Amino acid sequence: MPRSILGGLFRLVRIGLGFLLLFLGVIGLFLPVLQGVLMILGGLALLSRDLPWARWLTDRAAAFVRRRAGRRKRRATGQPT
Repeated sequence: MPRSILGGLFRLVRIGLGFLLLFLGVIGLFLPVLQGVLMILGGLALLSRDLPWARWLTDRAAAFVRRRAGRRKRRATGQPT
């Protein structure tokens, strides 16, 4: 198989798996058996390589986590928030 066909096939599989994880993640938010947030983050991580809106959401989530970690570190050292 030519390299471009394989690349396109892997891209379709990655996008399909990303949407599947997003779907299962939304269901997992309401079912105690599934880890909804982890599945949503995994789906966004897969989709962010190919879809700009998923990349934007992933960047926003990473910035939120960095801000929260900074606050926690400052609070632990006694610095004002």
